[in-house]
Amino acid sequence: MTPFTVLTSVAAPLLRDNVDTDAIIPSREMKSTGKTGLAAGLFAPWRYLSPGSRDPDPAFVLNQPRYANAHILLGGDNFGCGSSREHAVWALAEYGIRAIIAPSFAPIFAGNCIRNGVLPVVLDRASVATIAAANEPVTIDLAQQQVEAGSQRWTFAIGAETKAMLLEGLDGIELTLKHRERIAAFQRVDRLARPWIYFSTQP
Repeated sequence: MTPFTVLTSVAAPLLRDNVDTDAIIPSREMKSTGKTGLAAGLFAPWRYLSPGSRDPDPAFVLNQPRYANAHILLGGDNFGCGSSREHAVWALAEYGIRAIIAPSFAPIFAGNCIRNGVLPVVLDRASVATIAAANEPVTIDLAQQQVEAGSQRWTFAIGAETKAMLLEGLDGIELTLKHRERIAAFQRVDRLARPWIYFSTQP
């Protein structure tokens, strides 16, 4: 994954509560099991004028010229609720969204974000509304755990392991493998104590 350090971007306001994964990427838009080819279907029910079409609805926020290249999304409560489909985050990431700022996230969706290099930032509703109204580029500094828009700053909480994964661009497996030497040392001792649980090709 691409490490997340400092991001500055316009922030597209999608200030709706309970934006579910079927709105983020409808099942009809998931034509493969891979992570690519999903961006065109991102927010398809709202982004296009009719189901299955690619005629943009000019009223939808991501179709407005000032937000066309947004890498930050502003959301409402319970963002990413509904099914656990990881395709929702894959579609957001492929489109170019690197961070979502919202008052709360569905837990599975937040976990999927972290595993795919998208930073979920929790700020209270009033702060998200202030950022949306500020009409300024937004800077997110993950190391400092700060969001800045114009002259205003907010801090946000994030777990140490999650922060490390995003800062270093690691998935869960890669994070575990940082402890290769400790794992190997444990296995050497454990192999002597419990040899029967280790597969062996010896006759």
